[in-house]
Amino acid sequence: MRRGPPRLLGVAALGSLLAGSPTLLRLAEWLMRKVKKLRLDHENTEGWRSFSLNSEGTESMATGAPVSDRGDTVEMEDPASRFQVQKHSWDGLRNIIHGSRKNSGLIVNKAPHDFQFVQKMDESSPHSHRLYYLGMPYGSRENSLLYSEIPRKVRKEALLLLSWKQMLDHFQATPHHGVYSREEELLRERKRLGVFGITSYDFHSESGLFLFQASNSLFHCRDGGKNGFMVSPMKPLEIKTQCTGPRMDPKICPADPAFFSFINSNDLWVANIETGEERRLTFCHRGSPSVLDDPRSAGVATFVIQEEFDRFTGYWWCPAASWEGPEGCKTLRILYEEVDESEVEIIHVPSPALEERKTDCYRYPRTGSKNPKIALKLAEFQTDSQGKIVATREKELVQPFSVLFPKVEYIARAGWTRDGKYAWAMFLDRPQQRLQLVLLPPALFIPTTENEEERVAFARAVPRNIQPHVVYEEVTDVWINVHDIFYPFPQSEGEDELCFIRANECKTGFCHLYKVTAILKPSGYDWSEPLSPGEDEFKCPIKEEIALTSGEWEVLARHGSKIWVNEETKLVYFQGTKDTPLEHHLYVVSYESAGEIVRLTTPGFSHSCSMSQNFDMFISHYSSVGTPPCVHVYKLSGPDDDPLHKQPRFWASMMEAASCPPDYVPPEIFHFHTRSDVRLYGMIYKPHAVQPGKKHPTVLFVYGGPQVQLVNNSFKGIKYLRLNTLASLGYAVVVIDGRGSCQRGLRFEGALKNQMGQVEIEDQVEGLQFVAEKYGFIDLSRVAIHGWSYGGFLSLMGLIHKPQVFKVAIAGAPVTVWMAYDTGYTERYMDVPENNQLGYEAGSVALHVEKLPNEPNRLLILHGFLDENVHFFHTNFLVSQLIRAGKPYQLQVGGASPGVRRGAGAESPASALAPKAGSPHLCLHGSPGPSPGPRVPTSSQQSCTDRGWCPRHRAHWGPGQPSPAQPGGGRSVLWKLSRPHYFTLSQEIYLEGMVWGAESISG
Repeated sequence: MRRGPPRLLGVAALGSLLAGSPTLLRLAEWLMRKVKKLRLDHENTEGWRSFSLNSEGTESMATGAPVSDRGDTVEMEDPASRFQVQKHSWDGLRNIIHGSRKNSGLIVNKAPHDFQFVQKMDESSPHSHRLYYLGMPYGSRENSLLYSEIPRKVRKEALLLLSWKQMLDHFQATPHHGVYSREEELLRERKRLGVFGITSYDFHSESGLFLFQASNSLFHCRDGGKNGFMVSPMKPLEIKTQCTGPRMDPKICPADPAFFSFINSNDLWVANIETGEERRLTFCHRGSPSVLDDPRSAGVATFVIQEEFDRFTGYWWCPAASWEGPEGCKTLRILYEEVDESEVEIIHVPSPALEERKTDCYRYPRTGSKNPKIALKLAEFQTDSQGKIVATREKELVQPFSVLFPKVEYIARAGWTRDGKYAWAMFLDRPQQRLQLVLLPPALFIPTTENEEERVAFARAVPRNIQPHVVYEEVTDVWINVHDIFYPFPQSEGEDELCFIRANECKTGFCHLYKVTAILKPSGYDWSEPLSPGEDEFKCPIKEEIALTSGEWEVLARHGSKIWVNEETKLVYFQGTKDTPLEHHLYVVSYESAGEIVRLTTPGFSHSCSMSQNFDMFISHYSSVGTPPCVHVYKLSGPDDDPLHKQPRFWASMMEAASCPPDYVPPEIFHFHTRSDVRLYGMIYKPHAVQPGKKHPTVLFVYGGPQVQLVNNSFKGIKYLRLNTLASLGYAVVVIDGRGSCQRGLRFEGALKNQMGQVEIEDQVEGLQFVAEKYGFIDLSRVAIHGWSYGGFLSLMGLIHKPQVFKVAIAGAPVTVWMAYDTGYTERYMDVPENNQLGYEAGSVALHVEKLPNEPNRLLILHGFLDENVHFFHTNFLVSQLIRAGKPYQLQVGGASPGVRRGAGAESPASALAPKAGSPHLCLHGSPGPSPGPRVPTSSQQSCTDRGWCPRHRAHWGPGQPSPAQPGGGRSVLWKLSRPHYFTLSQEIYLEGMVWGAESISG
């Protein structure tokens, strides 16, 4: 337990952490004034206050007694009925953790992904398709580019297991020593990449060209196309460059695969694969290493767009070329986003383990502060008949972006119609309650010039019938969940309508598919004159909108979900939860005569599917709570005159289920109704050594925030094997998806609107009471609550508002002051601070530390010092408030780098950091013992690339190591330890918290 100010943390560290960030200093001062006011309020009232919305949606304050309703009151169990978890020696604890790691390695998910079907046109070939994908072959530690051959015929009585074949010959894709560039490290963090090697690729089917990043460079190879298919692995060719620094986000030009594009130093470039010619298309970056001096970028998605909207690119190739000029030069176009972050505040994150950088600097738009300025532009270049670039040109909108679209705060998605006639973009306002789908004809862009007279002349030359078209709009009073599903059909020549399929969650509160026809009716504008567009300017009339799906279930649209449209048979294939919110299935419906929806996947499992390009096959990666993942290929068979009812037939297996560890027991899924009659789902890991009449200590594992569903019928033995480890030690582990989680509709998720932290804990407590009554082995007097990210925030909320229910809270990387979190996430759910001051105050745990227990060993806080998403400011400010309030706590800090490479025999950080003595409030080994005294923070690595562990925030642990100031702390050691490689440590840091909890639940 730590009672005094720590050496590197607390109030003293607050000033150094905020140095160079005046905005955060002002924020800290405001928070201190708010804390003083809240403390006075607390002294003047006997109860605690909570913020909520009444039925009319207006704000209200409620005052309650210090102890909640009697349903939360915990009666002490008879000591004789308590199950005592076996006390392990130090070596025993370490062996348990190492064993869990090894078991995780045995069933680690090495499933293939990112599939591309290529149909073989040679009817004499024994194979119908060649299937390309990324995967990790047996015995390998990195992803590679692989392929399999799909036979035309199979034997019904035999299980055909497709072999994984290497495309690349003896190719190491991971950089030597795992040294990624800073840009690559941050992108890996944003994408939550837990694997190494080739993590993505671009493919041009007609030419058979593959393009990918590897070993800090770009490579390409060819298979298929006019040169036929290879029969043995090939050597990929490195694409040389004159650029310094990494080439990020490479893409093949769809209209001419001789060209590809990439981002270098925040600018957009193109190059010719065959000739090696490179050309810079934009000139935003000045070449300064300072974030302060170089705020502009082209073609790069900003931090908030990547982190909160899942868009990782900032430019889009036009799929069609045009021919212009007397020489017949070919013109190729790229739509890109230009960003100016000059008014976005800079955050300085200390970097104690990287001796060449004292701090890492980031542009971080805090809620209520200014976002980047954005604009959409065009980059064009012309090529001659030999493929040489003869001219380049930058173009901007005929009127400034902020004039045409004054309410737009975010460009959520963008792209082109398939014929290249229009660029399109999804525009979102700042409250994220209005989304507009806009078409932008290329003729609406004019050459960029500093000369105002030239600009007016260019604008006057734009035809009056050329304008933006707002073809669709979504409006809600909750929030809009951004997704990718938009499928525009080709337009006929001269047609003044656009037909498309779009998923919409706002119309009914559940995400469903709609076939929409919009009329592109031009109004006529003189673009050389100033324009003041109204709110509905450019809005197109909707001729028809047909619901293809409906009901209280959801079409999967978020997190990269897709639809597949067969225009020949008028069918659309999609994934959804029609059968149950606990399972994902592949369905098909006609968009010509909407009605019957046919499920194609097997019930009793949760599936993730990919369709072939000619819609005759699909791949399903599926599992259940009791079945490890399998990957199977299915062929659709049936009469061609009834394509809707073609039945899937098992064709071949790409991966069979792995064997589970001997001690693995899958969780049991349950459901219950709350007192307000809301149906909730949960799962429980039963203790492996259940004894009749014995009550077991219990861990409530919680996330509880939006966009996440923990409880479903998919295998938990990979991402959540750590929960099984807890159960094997004698704990009951409970997981509950309360109001606010996803896949249950917008209103269910929207229960958190403007009141984060105010509704979730009630659902968790009711769930605990239900399982205690249902199963009989839950000891409600020994319950720990634990989670990371939003789950860490709720762990603190649980201990603040329900200390009589939760004996211990283990909070990982918690947001403790919503005023200090980013715009995109916080404002979506909480509005801007000036509109919801009470909600921000009620939801900021650092402002309510007086309600935390006074007993020692009931609170453990875990956080990575270098977390560039949930900044360490949150934990630092919380700790300073705990010290001021005289509240006991324990703190574990990681702090060297976003990741660590670890071999199988390396010492576990959990065993290295675990307490060596019992703690009086979480001790499960008998009578309480003396407090072990202060725990010394160990310098360690932090990262999170395990998406299933923490979908949003990172703060994971690595081995203890000397700082640069200590002997042996030089770069040669730290550099190796600080690289993110093959093993993510979420399991181990969880076990660190688990062991602490095991030593702390009162016996």
